[in-house]
Amino acid sequence: MQPLPRDFLAQLARKYELSPQQEEAFVELYIRKNQNELEVAESLHISHNAFRARMTGVYSKFSIGGKGPGKSRKLHDVLVQEYQKSHPSPITATSNDDIDVNALVQELREKIKPNIQERCGTMRVLDMTQPIGVNDIYTNVNILQNITGQRRKEIAEFLKDCANEDFERFGLGKIAEQRVLGIEAVKKHSKLMILGKPGAGKTTFLKYLAIQCIEGKFQAERVPIFVTLKNFAEAANQPGLLQYISKDVINYISTQSSIVEKQFTSSIQYVINHGKALLLLDGLDEVREEDNSRILKEIREFSERFQNNHYLMTCRIAAREYTFEKFTEVEVADFDDEQINNFATNWFKGKAVTTEIFIKRLEDNHRIKQLAASPLLLTLLCLAFEESGDFPANRSELYKEGVDALLKKWDAKRGIQREQIYKKLSVQRKEDLLSKIALTNFERGDYFFKQTIAEQYITDYIRNLPGANTDEEALQLDSDKVLRSIEHHHGLVVARAKGIYSFSHLTFHEYFTAREFVVVRQSSEEALQNLVSHITEKRWREIFLLAVGMSPSADRLLLLMKDKIDAFLIGSQRAQQFLMWVKEKSLSVQVSDKVPAVRAFYFGLSLSLSVSRNLSVSRTLDLFLNLELSRTLDLELSLDLELSLDLSRNLNLSRTLSVARTLDLNLSLNPELEHSLQQLKLQLPDTKNEEKYRKWWSANSQAWREQLREVMIKYRNIGHEWQFTSEQQELLQQYYYANKLLVECLNSDCYVSREVRKNIEDTLLLPIDDINKHQQQY
Repeated sequence: MQPLPRDFLAQLARKYELSPQQEEAFVELYIRKNQNELEVAESLHISHNAFRARMTGVYSKFSIGGKGPGKSRKLHDVLVQEYQKSHPSPITATSNDDIDVNALVQELREKIKPNIQERCGTMRVLDMTQPIGVNDIYTNVNILQNITGQRRKEIAEFLKDCANEDFERFGLGKIAEQRVLGIEAVKKHSKLMILGKPGAGKTTFLKYLAIQCIEGKFQAERVPIFVTLKNFAEAANQPGLLQYISKDVINYISTQSSIVEKQFTSSIQYVINHGKALLLLDGLDEVREEDNSRILKEIREFSERFQNNHYLMTCRIAAREYTFEKFTEVEVADFDDEQINNFATNWFKGKAVTTEIFIKRLEDNHRIKQLAASPLLLTLLCLAFEESGDFPANRSELYKEGVDALLKKWDAKRGIQREQIYKKLSVQRKEDLLSKIALTNFERGDYFFKQTIAEQYITDYIRNLPGANTDEEALQLDSDKVLRSIEHHHGLVVARAKGIYSFSHLTFHEYFTAREFVVVRQSSEEALQNLVSHITEKRWREIFLLAVGMSPSADRLLLLMKDKIDAFLIGSQRAQQFLMWVKEKSLSVQVSDKVPAVRAFYFGLSLSLSVSRNLSVSRTLDLFLNLELSRTLDLELSLDLELSLDLSRNLNLSRTLSVARTLDLNLSLNPELEHSLQQLKLQLPDTKNEEKYRKWWSANSQAWREQLREVMIKYRNIGHEWQFTSEQQELLQQYYYANKLLVECLNSDCYVSREVRKNIEDTLLLPIDDINKHQQQY
């Protein structure tokens, strides 16, 4: 028997008022070719007698009389007649033999072109004030042929792949898998399932392909058909996919053309039947749970029945349990530097803000740049940057926008309501849960964690919610569902391999860690003391910057940081003597800079010479640059800087020339200093003979350097050999790093009272006795 379309059979079932059980048996019997009753019964998982009982009711409602197997044939003949009545010949001919399918394809392409251009030609996401053309913003998509979450890999392998510098620059998102251009993957596979994280650009890719197709630049021999699967699933009367496609296109065409609806429907179906369609099925993950099984079955049967068409379907990673045996699965890769640059170039074209400025600021902010790997978050960054010409100084606000985009806005803006896996888990509680997971793993130094560990954290959290299930097995099942829903609904936590998860970006791991201290634990004394205990650990730097940024008032946290820093050197008399020298030296010079900035200058300068020869002078002056307002050195500071550089170990030819420039610039400061430096300069050989110079320096550098040091100490009170022990050196480096972090926090656009800010700045880098005296007056 000739098979009939599911949507046609379902429509008749409703017309003849078949029960759900009768409809199931009826549709299954006539949808495939030459099936017998026993095969159908087995496919429905019911007995043969149960199937026959259902069909008896069907024959009765269709008024099919008689006995034996002839009834199913009689009913089939009736169905074929009904189908032929509602499906006349296509629009270009009166019989199939006369149809030129290629001419029909071109005719249909012209008819639906306005439809495709309207539906797929623009996009509008997040807080865009107006749509933007897909061709204007589209950036080539790269594809990973191996699904990230399906790899078999151990945590140790991830840690080996992620060197420390990679964590700083790339975070957790750098994947070494080979990338393939998305368009090449589409050309290679006729049935492609495109997976990706939320906001990865899946829909934009399909829209781009639809536009390219209708403009004749890609698969010009096919008719592009774009289907939003959510709309298909929720269509009235649950039509089959073929019926939905026909009706969906006709709804648009009928307002533009006098074409007869049935003829147009027949033409669409004829083209699909001959394998001449490019079917773009978007958003399988957006289908409601109650519609899921029906839609999966419809797509599976449709693609098997019309297998010569080209199929592309999108779905979020981990969103659905499905099996499409004939579909090849690929994953949309995160943006690389070239794609980020191309996207930004398209975005800022013709605008006041230039791409070059945007990219430069991204390069200066590696944590922000990590987010740019996601097209959705890159759009957010472009919107924010376009508004003010820079990123917010308070990065926690920007990251919160990113979290809100993924947790709330992205679905809400498109009218998508996803199933709430765990009813008591509101958006705020999801954030609290993510904060708990973030801090627990961050404290342990775990950037990657096993699925079982994450599920245990979730179990521990949800069991304490009001009215939570107390059954351990039920809680475990719930925790698995919650983890997967956070992955595919929001993309904040992602599978890196089978059974191994991480936050999608190191930036978000750090954001939620800071949030646990400030929001969840409400900046309690215990929480802040815990945070401050990590002040010298460099991987906690971002946590401090984010915590002060998201605090309603950062006063208490900053004061605790200051107290912790001042306590570092209390037990070291030598270090206190060094701080006393820093204080006295800074008071001895006549400069326009703030006194704390001058202290930072001399502290950093001496630190580079006395504590670590591996520390460059420029790096140890970072603290001074953060405090100094004019960004230019006064004459006295310039002289001391140049002399300190001259005292460095590697006085090469270019450095020697700099010595001469130093003398020429600063002779007026002190006649006696001038004379001593001129005597030192005269000892240096002719710089024009580099070989002679090298030999002289090899033989005389130590003695010459000591003479320079004596001059510096006598006339400038700099260049002292402090002879710190290794323990004192380590303490001073920690002390310097922590002070630098404290100043960065003060400058991060956090809310801090004027009194606290002034108190901290006034007591920076002072000996403990001076700090105590100041606090008594404060």
